[in-house]
Amino acid sequence: MIGAVDIGGTKIAVGAVTEEGEVITRLESATTPEAGFAPAMERTKAMLREAASRAAAGFQGIGVACPGPLDPFTGIIGDVGTLPGWQGCNLVLALGPEFGLQVAVENDCDAAVLAEAHWGTARSSGHFIYITVSTGIGGGIVHSGQLYRGAHGAHPEFGHQILDASGPLCYCRAHGCWESLASGPAMTAWVRQQQPSAPELTAAEICTLAEKGDPLARRCVEREGYYLGLGLANLITLFAPDTIALGGGVMKSSHLFLERAREVIRDVCTQVPDAKTQIVLASLGAGVGLAGAAQAWLSRYQCPQPPGTEFSI
Repeated sequence: MIGAVDIGGTKIAVGAVTEEGEVITRLESATTPEAGFAPAMERTKAMLREAASRAAAGFQGIGVACPGPLDPFTGIIGDVGTLPGWQGCNLVLALGPEFGLQVAVENDCDAAVLAEAHWGTARSSGHFIYITVSTGIGGGIVHSGQLYRGAHGAHPEFGHQILDASGPLCYCRAHGCWESLASGPAMTAWVRQQQPSAPELTAAEICTLAEKGDPLARRCVEREGYYLGLGLANLITLFAPDTIALGGGVMKSSHLFLERAREVIRDVCTQVPDAKTQIVLASLGAGVGLAGAAQAWLSRYQCPQPPGTEFSI
């Protein structure tokens, strides 16, 4: 049993996950990053104890999935836009000594791609990309069965590839990056720009209106399909993967815009065999964060702990 922690800008999820990827128990707490790193870690440790108690099992180790930038080997958090004030804080030191366990930290998208590659959609794929489209856009790569890391272990930021230099300004300081054009908040911002006096709508609400035939909402999902497809076309041109799996909250409405994205890919990818790349929906759903955190630990420390070192209640 692995203790799993999935840190997001709005919530922290904690669970107990088996070595087969089954999430046995799940607890959540608001992240409230502005309240500070230390209080968030105290809540996390309390949830880990509760998760172990509910699972009635000790933990072999603790895996943590966290937004980047961060150092996956030291556990030190970089300048993460959704976790203000946490820069320089160390997840390994915050959790490991408390339980006497090894802690593995991964970027949340790298953790998710590991989970999907081992337990999900891409089990038979050697060259696999996972993309999440939600509050932001991110992804990870498994190449020849191994997690791809950049220089000094850096995580590639797919969401900040520039698609339209005249587009909206992103916190990454670029104009028209993928995240600023195709994330959930990007859909909200575009509709608000078209109708400044109307109530602000979430991406989910826009998709619901599109299903009912609302003209502006339908234009928005058409735009979403175009920019989603353009970003995916770049990844296919650059990496020619076997499979791309799409996850995240926005993809719950994929039936509204995924075919449009595929049309864009067919139009743009003229130099690679794009028809050989499968584009599928991720299969692990809301549990991918915790499963990914557990797989991050298993991938790094799969040898079992010596007897007597497991944490239990």
